[in-house]
Amino acid sequence: MDTSHILFIGGGNMASAIVGGLLKAGRPPQSISVVEPFEAQRDRLQAQYGVHTLAAADAGLARAGLVVWAVKPQLFREAAAPCAPFVGQALHLSVMAGIRSDAIAQATGSERVVRAMPNTPALIGLGISGLFARPAVSTDDRALVEQVLQPTGTTCWVEREQDLDAVTALSGSGPAYVFYFVEAMMQAAVEMGLSEAQGKQLALATFAGATALAQQSEDPPALLRERVTSKGGTTHAALSSLERADVKAAFVAALKAAQQRARELGDEFGG
Repeated sequence: MDTSHILFIGGGNMASAIVGGLLKAGRPPQSISVVEPFEAQRDRLQAQYGVHTLAAADAGLARAGLVVWAVKPQLFREAAAPCAPFVGQALHLSVMAGIRSDAIAQATGSERVVRAMPNTPALIGLGISGLFARPAVSTDDRALVEQVLQPTGTTCWVEREQDLDAVTALSGSGPAYVFYFVEAMMQAAVEMGLSEAQGKQLALATFAGATALAQQSEDPPALLRERVTSKGGTTHAALSSLERADVKAAFVAALKAAQQRARELGDEFGG
């Protein structure tokens, strides 16, 4: 087993984001293999990244020190069956939603399993991944996982696997919430007489700037909000309207609904 060799099962968007990040960070393409059954996707991976691709599992998989599972959850068991005879000694990193570590350990024969819940900004290196490790995962294993995911953004470890359902609700689904609010701001911009392009520019710059300010400030978001809110002013009028509509409570309820759905998907996929 070559501990420096990384094997991807599935070559879709998230796998491509990780592969691209690894290559930019200096990892040689010959140290990466991808099992991808679709020919067009294999051709794209070879042309774009120069990595080794396979249409199906074979004995060569045994040299991988790390296996990254990046197939659709409903295809996991089908994909794992031909790989299992060769990957029992490897560390396994899953970026699949809903497949619990028990199912991965059972299907692969390895107890060294880390589950990751990434989000789509990983595609541009600005994502965040929630991570959970089974007890058999060593400190060195954790460090390797962090190294592999580093080009896609930041990481956040949780101690309980069930907490990944909350991570899914917050950051996994979170980009959609931001886009939702941007859509609302763009709609308001048009209704107030601005163009859609102006609304988009103002909304995106506001989100980016406010997020950067919150990251750089030691003050909590509530205090930053209060500093923008003068009593009787425009921000106060807007926030008062949101409070009357109970938007905060509705938003918290929405995240809890996402958490519940993540839990249900885990039950559905087994493990």
